[in-house]
Amino acid sequence: MKTPLTTQMEETLYYYIRENGAVVVEEVTMPEEQGIVDTLSCHLNNQQQFEWRCYELKVSKSDFRSKAKLSFIGHYNYFVLPENLYAIVSEEIPSHIGALVYHPYLLDDLGAPGFFTTEKKPQKQSLQVNEQELLYRLITSQAREVNKAKQTARGLRVFGTKQLYQELKKRQPEYDLFGGGVNYYDHFIEETQNQTVEALKEELEATRTAYFQLEQRFFEESE
Repeated sequence: MKTPLTTQMEETLYYYIRENGAVVVEEVTMPEEQGIVDTLSCHLNNQQQFEWRCYELKVSKSDFRSKAKLSFIGHYNYFVLPENLYAIVSEEIPSHIGALVYHPYLLDDLGAPGFFTTEKKPQKQSLQVNEQELLYRLITSQAREVNKAKQTARGLRVFGTKQLYQELKKRQPEYDLFGGGVNYYDHFIEETQNQTVEALKEELEATRTAYFQLEQRFFEESE
């Protein structure tokens, strides 16, 4: 489960990369069993060649020192870290890997939750995988995100009852049943019930109006 800090860093990284004119997508499975990169970007340079950058987001010492595979296969590769973590692990970053350090904004209306400073520049390396395969993975991941967005826009009607139940069950650990937080299932049920009540009220009002009109017409015809 992503922490709020991870989510803020992801959002800021998307904004940062797009502002620099590159295509970006998260959680891309690399070719040739090179793992999954947190964020991948692709930029067309002045020589009309693709320039690939890989970003691994870390928010804790245990996360940074994890034995999980790092997918640094791009021309330029970065660790993306909060400021306090960078101060602790800066000496452990390999010489060819760059470091972007995250700083949160105090205000929340500036386009992104924070900004980055480049504390360490990466060294360029040769692309470590086949570029055509990597391009296909980028396109596939972009298509995945488009599909998610379309599903969100279409609402719940695109999901079957079984899918909805599975999603609610998956989110069960996020529910704060006793601490006063938001229980999304209860919120969903309450909203559905309120919508049903409002719909019944409208139907009842329409029925009353139709009844009064028929009653008035009956008396008029009786006279």
